Parts: sequence; C-alpha cells; structure tokens
Amino acid sequence: MSAIRTLFATMADGSLVEELILTAGALRCSILTYGGAIRSLIVPDRDGNPVDVVLGFDTLEDYQTQTCYIGALVGRCCNRIAGGKFTLNGVEYDLAVNNGPNHLHGGLVGFDQQIWTVEAQTDNQVVLSLVSPHGQENYPGTLTVTVTYTLTPEGLSIAYRATTDADTLCNLTNHCYFNLSGHDSGVAGEQTISIAAQQYTPTDATSIPTGEIASVEGTPMDLRTPQVLGEHWDDDFVQLTQAAGYDHNWVLDGQPGQLRRVAVAHSPATGITMEVHTTTPGMQFYTGNFLDGCPAGKGGAPYANRWAYALETQNFPDAIHHDNFPSPVLKPGEVYQEETVYKFV
Repeated sequence: MSAIRTLFATMADGSLVEELILTAGALRCSILTYGGAIRSLIVPDRDGNPVDVVLGFDTLEDYQTQTCYIGALVGRCCNRIAGGKFTLNGVEYDLAVNNGPNHLHGGLVGFDQQIWTVEAQTDNQVVLSLVSPHGQENYPGTLTVTVTYTLTPEGLSIAYRATTDADTLCNLTNHCYFNLSGHDSGVAGEQTISIAAQQYTPTDATSIPTGEIASVEGTPMDLRTPQVLGEHWDDDFVQLTQAAGYDHNWVLDGQPGQLRRVAVAHSPATGITMEVHTTTPGMQFYTGNFLDGCPAGKGGAPYANRWAYALETQNFPDAIHHDNFPSPVLKPGEVYQEETVYKFV
C-alpha cells in the first residue's frame, strides 16, 4: 500500500497543513504536520471492531483554539519551568509565563503550534523535522529535531532525536490523550492503570516539583498494581486535590536509556490493553482534569474533564532548577535521543 498524504487545511498565512496516514495490520494512525499531532489511532477491540483511542479534532481551527496540547509534539522543553526563567552558564533567560506563574510546554508558540516538515514517509512510517532557531521563545541555541513515527501491527513507536549548536534545554514528548474505550466514550474512570515506579516527584500548588523524590508506598500515587482510575483520582490526598486529579511525574523503574515497559492501561469496555515502553527517566500521568472548554472533538464528541488521560514520557519537570534531577541541558556535539512505544496487547 502506498503512503497516504493529503491536505488537511491551509493556515492564514497560506502554509499547508497535511494529514499523513499510516497503516500496519489492523492498526491505522493519522498524523498532522501541524504540531506533529496524532489525530487518530485506530486499534481493534476484543471482537475485532475498530476503535479510535485518542482525542483529536476535525478542523485546524479547533487545533488552534484548544489549549490542551491534544495529540501534539511538545518542546523545546515540555512540562513546567518555575517562574518562567532559568539560568544557564551564568545567563538568566526569561520565558513566557503561560501556566499560572510558570512556563509550560515550550511557551506561547511551542512545537505544538508549528508546522513540521515531512522528511520521509512510507505506508507505516513518517519522519518529521523542525528547526527551532536561537532565541525562539527566548531559548538559547538553534535546536534541530527529528521525530519518527513508526506504526507496526503491535503499536506506535515515537523516536525523538535533537542536536544543538549552543547549550540549551531539551525535553521532548507527545501529548496524546488516550481513552481505550473510544475517544467519544465519555469519562475514563472505569479504566485501569499501572505504572512501574516506586517513586514520584511531589509538587507545590502550581504543579512545580518541590525537589523531593518521594516513595509512592501507602499513597494513592502507588500505581504499581492496576488501579481503577475513578476509585482514586478524587482521594483526599493533597497531591491529588491541588491538581484536581493525577498530574504528576513518576520516577520510572529500570535504567533510563533502555526501552522498557513502564505502564499498562486497560479498558474493560473494549478489552483493549495498551503497554507503554520508553527510554525516558520519567513519565507525567495526567487524567485530563482540565479538558472542559475544549472544542468538540472528532464527530462532534463533547470532550470534557477526565474523558482521557495522557502518558507523557519525558525528563522530570523543572529539572533545570533541581540538581538531583536528570539534567535537561543539551550541549553541542551531544545527541538527545529517546523512544516511546505505545503497544497494544
């Protein structure tokens, strides 16, 4: 089967947004060049019926209006940076403050709002690239990024690669929202999640890590065995109440840099089970606590709070301000390289 590449929309400045269709076995995935966003991911349920398990929109205007980063590639530094500033090599950089008092997901025009270049495409793989020039969103250095999406009959791999010509911050992820009962099926509270992590990074009331690496033992953050989401996300536990549910970074078990299974999600309604395999040291698990106000999704689905959850594999949030976290600094001559696989079993 030949690669499918069609026009999705035209930007106000005349730039074209394309939709790229990948197929492999019973799986089918749609990716937009706008934000490199995963628009749909269709997998079979227990009876072989196709189910679209990710949130997405039908129009470019909806992607531009929404503020939840749905499906998008996120950078140059995903997650939060406290106070919207950091110091590198003795120079202080002021960033956009776009999430309370903090900087979030690369700023006002992050990688999620830019058009990525298609470097190559086959029936089951696409390579996207983006050059973020020195000073974009006030980050230092020109960052050159490639992201390779590969669909197999087992799942979707996302491989990230980045280089820089000057010291900078680099922390990339994809902000797909999953609902294994179907993107239009409503609140995902009946689904289960397990995360292979003995520790997590607690946050303050603005979702900035305190610097502590805490044990999950004896708390609702202990997801080492499968937990039903709706039974715990409203627990009377300060980390959950101040974030209106789960929105935290877990310190993943195993060796960073090695692809390993770190999470398993399951829908009893469809029988779909998804494993997350990654090379990253951390993963932000977010239960869509602030989806209210989104435009209607594909087919008019009225997306709302907790209709889906994100499993954002990444470095730890605000790592530039915590010496005990893995460094987010990328230097010339180094290669940022990570991979995440969403595998359906």
